[in-house]
Amino acid sequence: MSVDTYVERARTRVRTEREALDAKRTAFERFDRRVRSISADPTPVASTGAAVTGTEQRVKPAGDARCRDVRRAFEETVRPHSLDDVEGSGDESLLETVRSELTESIALALSPATDASFSPQLKRTVVAETAARRNEVKALEGALAREAARLSDAADAVDGVVDRLAVLDETPLTALGFEALEARHEALDELRSRCADLARRRQEFLNGTTSNGAEAAVAHRRLPPYLYRDFPVDHPVLSTVATLDATCDDCQRAVRRHLVRRV
Repeated sequence: MSVDTYVERARTRVRTEREALDAKRTAFERFDRRVRSISADPTPVASTGAAVTGTEQRVKPAGDARCRDVRRAFEETVRPHSLDDVEGSGDESLLETVRSELTESIALALSPATDASFSPQLKRTVVAETAARRNEVKALEGALAREAARLSDAADAVDGVVDRLAVLDETPLTALGFEALEARHEALDELRSRCADLARRRQEFLNGTTSNGAEAAVAHRRLPPYLYRDFPVDHPVLSTVATLDATCDDCQRAVRRHLVRRV
């Protein structure tokens, strides 16, 4: 008996996404180190033409160059991994990516059009927002680790039901007597109980949350639309369970028809 399942495909998808998240977290860490290495010291005041005018004039800030360095650091570290997240995002400008990954205010402050200085406050803001994003990625990595473990358990449970169905299917119903048919019906009941238990455990997991300390948390209900958006089904485990349960139900109906004929 052949039963289509989506669990193995889901496991492959989770493995791929965990690798991508690991690379993205590393990219944020590299970006953080580069931002911290850029000086945000205030530009000193210098005397210009004091012998002629007796006045002091502030030297033009070097903020443009430092903001440019931050933009370059972001482009070389985080941006490639950000564009991998969304299909069709290759046409997104650098500052649009900064806005989506950090904040609109940071993107505006780093824009060359604003001629802003890389002030200590701006540096603290960029570092703080980078830390927040890194914590979010870590929380998502934790959620995916738990999803991977649940999918492994689900795969074992699904394989057990499929294998048992295959064994039962080896003996046609026409070859079974009344008591054997009753035993077949009870065996199918037990398989349906396994399906119900797997569905219950899956729903419990989806109702949960994975936290990265107090910094970030991921509701498990967010995982299916994020992970399985390209799948033909929204919930691969629950869809697989529903298919298996329906298969067992069909088999039980056939058994009951044969039981009626033997009464």
